[in-house]
Amino acid sequence: MLAVFNKSIAKSPEGLQSPETGSVSALKDGFLAQHFSYVHPDSVTINLGSAGFMAITTNKQNPLLPRLFAIVDNIFCLFQGHIENIALLKQQYGLTKATNEVNIVIEAYRTLRDRGPYPADKVVRDFHGKFAFILYDSSSQTSFIAADADGSVPFFWGTDSEGHLVLSVDSDMVKKACGKSFAIFPKGCFFTTSGGLRSFEHPLNELKPVPRVDSSGEVCGATFKVDAETKKESGMPRVGSAANWSTNY
Repeated sequence: MLAVFNKSIAKSPEGLQSPETGSVSALKDGFLAQHFSYVHPDSVTINLGSAGFMAITTNKQNPLLPRLFAIVDNIFCLFQGHIENIALLKQQYGLTKATNEVNIVIEAYRTLRDRGPYPADKVVRDFHGKFAFILYDSSSQTSFIAADADGSVPFFWGTDSEGHLVLSVDSDMVKKACGKSFAIFPKGCFFTTSGGLRSFEHPLNELKPVPRVDSSGEVCGATFKVDAETKKESGMPRVGSAANWSTNY
């Protein structure tokens, strides 16, 4: 799976940007979308207009970590992996037995967006299993991205020459657009348009970038680690039914 978001939708963390960012714009003239379609002729690409695009292929996938895609009420979601406590989550969100993982992620997001009964970190922490997902809500122009606590699904992100965020389970796709400005998406973390990168395992701690050095000794973006010395404010703002939950995290 692959997604590229305009920097207005998903602002790349500064630590992810390398001085040797590639010269390629992932969105210009449909560059990366066309390359993905060339490499994966069976793929499906979803044009999100000025926000970017998403793409998925089910060819040559791991049967234990399947890829799924769904669109519900202008919410687009790519999901790879498996949620172990799916039966409990179906009951919690009032979903049918036929519901799969990608629909659970969408419903969890909608519940947060519209009613906000729990902090976003708790909702992601309640997903037990091996997963990575990319969600985009076109109605609020909001992105929501996460990877499980063990980093079980290979998942990468980077910044292209224009500052757009590139995300994929294929590291070569990210490297092609981002040059040295790419890294593994931090395990146990989630990213939102308004809140940026957060740890759902340690939601009260800041994340600090740690420079990543490649085999030739060159700095290539950064990984992000929980900073045990710094704490975020613990207050939890109330979220009204008309509010966008992501603006509070």
